[in-house]
Amino acid sequence: MKQISAQNLDFKELNQMVRATSEDICITECYGQRFIGSAMNGKTLTINGTPGNALGAYLDGGTIEVNGNAQDAVGDTMNDGKIIVHGNTGDALGYAMRGGSIFVKGDSGYRTGIHMKEYKDRKPAIIIGGKVGSFLGEYLAGGIIVVLGFGTDEIPLGNFTGTGMHGGKIFIRTNKDLANLPAQVLAELCSADDLKEIEPYIAEFAKHFGVDAGSIMKDRFYILKPNAKNPYKQLYTAY
Repeated sequence: MKQISAQNLDFKELNQMVRATSEDICITECYGQRFIGSAMNGKTLTINGTPGNALGAYLDGGTIEVNGNAQDAVGDTMNDGKIIVHGNTGDALGYAMRGGSIFVKGDSGYRTGIHMKEYKDRKPAIIIGGKVGSFLGEYLAGGIIVVLGFGTDEIPLGNFTGTGMHGGKIFIRTNKDLANLPAQVLAELCSADDLKEIEPYIAEFAKHFGVDAGSIMKDRFYILKPNAKNPYKQLYTAY
């Protein structure tokens, strides 16, 4: 594994080194450099520190693992691969994500999973261990989002969850009753069949972060889906 210290590198220099290296890489002393791992494919990138915006943007395969927090737009428009964050992430996590999976041990900011979509056998997934900010799954068109709510006794969501949602599914682990959801979102308690869909993701989350998957799966989950009786409709301006 190639070792790269990012301490005295700007983001362009660092990314040039990452792209020029065919073997797995460990980046140390990362202090906010942007676009790390953009369009990467076929290798593992370990980051010790705090990567800046757009970590793993357009990721097309391979694995990025962060031992720390990450900033905004992690996994922006990623196609495939895996991103694992052993901390918190900023806003717009998984923006327009089209494939692959993102696992976050802690919390995520606003607009997690906005414009996520799926195509044929590509089904993106975001698993958040803590809570999320407002506009979770905004305009969600496909894929799976799971919010586990560790570290809070309250509903682990902000406001306007699922605004404009017209595809995909959102799973929320909570003992509280959900309220104030948009009209185009239907919320129900998960059945055993519903939970089977997320079981592999929970098992992988538990493996990454050292928690008990069996215990998680025994808890109460809600599933949020588009409400076919009150669908989101795109608005057009009449001339």
